[in-house]
Amino acid sequence: MKNKNLKLLLTVICMLAAGICYHYSRQTGRTQESGQVLEFSEEDRQRPKSRNSSNGIKSDTGLRYESAADSELETGAKPAVPFTEEISCFVHVCGEVKEPGVYEMKQGDRVFHAIEKAGGFTDEAAQGYLNLALEVTDGMKLAVPPKEWVDAQTFQEGESEEVPTGKVDLNTATKEELMTLKGVGQAKAESILEYRDTHGKFQAIEDIMNIPGIKEGAFEKIKDDITV
Repeated sequence: MKNKNLKLLLTVICMLAAGICYHYSRQTGRTQESGQVLEFSEEDRQRPKSRNSSNGIKSDTGLRYESAADSELETGAKPAVPFTEEISCFVHVCGEVKEPGVYEMKQGDRVFHAIEKAGGFTDEAAQGYLNLALEVTDGMKLAVPPKEWVDAQTFQEGESEEVPTGKVDLNTATKEELMTLKGVGQAKAESILEYRDTHGKFQAIEDIMNIPGIKEGAFEKIKDDITV
């Protein structure tokens, strides 16, 4: 009777041990399945990543990168940096500069930058003629003139002293000066002064024919010697 009870007890113990082992193995399997860690082979790392237009970048392994930063961490590639193209223009610099020619300039450069690229002014350059602070434009021509040319232009514009013409001015001449004209004596000279006082300045040399005694014939003799 004791042997029979012992066998029954051993049988129950073995069944309990088998049940515990089976339960433990099932629990371990679930834990490994839920906590599975994905490992990338070298082949997976070298595969090109596919893009999805709505959710960013998707790899062929099924993992999705939510931002460019995540993609950089995974692939090692840096995101693209926007490139701003620098706008250039071409300017022709000539005249009194050391190295005349066509030079490429950046947008926003000034005239003095172009002069510097052309080697600077020569000793004969009229350096104050151009506006050095002016912004250059594409196709601009910068001609630096010599000093002599600027001086000549200034003279022609009347900024220098007037050159005597040798003619008698009907509006400023004295009686004696009027009497130097052909056919004009004291009486006609006094008539010219009186006309000037009464009617004001002569507007044209032809107005002298309004003076008594001076008609077209007399005018033809003196027209090259008078002015107003």
